[in-house]
Amino acid sequence: MSSTATKVFTPSGHDLRFGGILWSEWVKLRSVRSTWWLYGMLVAVTAGLGAQMSSSHGYNAAELEPEGVQALGVFATTVSTDFTGLIVSILAVLFMAGEYGSGMISTTLTSVPKRLPALLGKALVFAVATFAVSAVAVAITIPLSVAVLSGTGIDIDLGDPLYWRAQLGVVLYLVLTGLIAFAIGAILRSTAGGIAVALGLLLAAPIAFGLLTLSSSQIWIQNVQALLPTELGKALFSHPGRWELIAPGAPMEPLPAGLWVLEPWQAGLLLLAWVTVLLAVAAPHLKRRDA
Repeated sequence: MSSTATKVFTPSGHDLRFGGILWSEWVKLRSVRSTWWLYGMLVAVTAGLGAQMSSSHGYNAAELEPEGVQALGVFATTVSTDFTGLIVSILAVLFMAGEYGSGMISTTLTSVPKRLPALLGKALVFAVATFAVSAVAVAITIPLSVAVLSGTGIDIDLGDPLYWRAQLGVVLYLVLTGLIAFAIGAILRSTAGGIAVALGLLLAAPIAFGLLTLSSSQIWIQNVQALLPTELGKALFSHPGRWELIAPGAPMEPLPAGLWVLEPWQAGLLLLAWVTVLLAVAAPHLKRRDA
């Protein structure tokens, strides 16, 4: 009578190194076909809408002040964010919550018993990849939009530091928005539920608050609306000349007393706060709940 020994996997110190976790998560991210499709859509939508907007903006160069011209250049590369924010959010939820649907999460947590390094490693890999792809998308769109705008008689000053600050803001917005959706997926552990909540936060919530502001003059409603990720994004990649773009030649209207007007750095910190709070909620869920 013979017996067959069964090899049991026992995590070792080598398995728990953070570099190994990062490599493992990178392999997972790049090996899924949806990653390439969605990142490809992000680049295509950013460049396509940027070129389309640059060619059909309807402005006359003579009617815009220099700040308005710069704001138009920024708008050309940011007009796509309503769509690209949704794209990175869907990918983030698929990357995190998809492991629960496939059962891969059990293998991940067996390899990383402490669990939290797995969550942080996955978030870091997603953030770096999204930053790189978003930067490429913006880098493609900038010369494209500048050339198209130049053909319509509008010349963008590429020496304007506020122009480049806004471009960086676009990239950071997509990364932070994706991390918000990533944390939602980690909390809900459901692909469908995570996508629904993330899209509701980015798409339905701004519409709902917009309708509320139309039917009510309460300043606090507008201030709460300003804390939504999409509104924070607009503040993050805004250009000081946006009012000149909205109403060329008109004096800026005074703002209601008590209305919050956020600077780009404040908007960036608030988006980071969204990510931090949601990941802080997701971490104990991952640590205490069974896979």
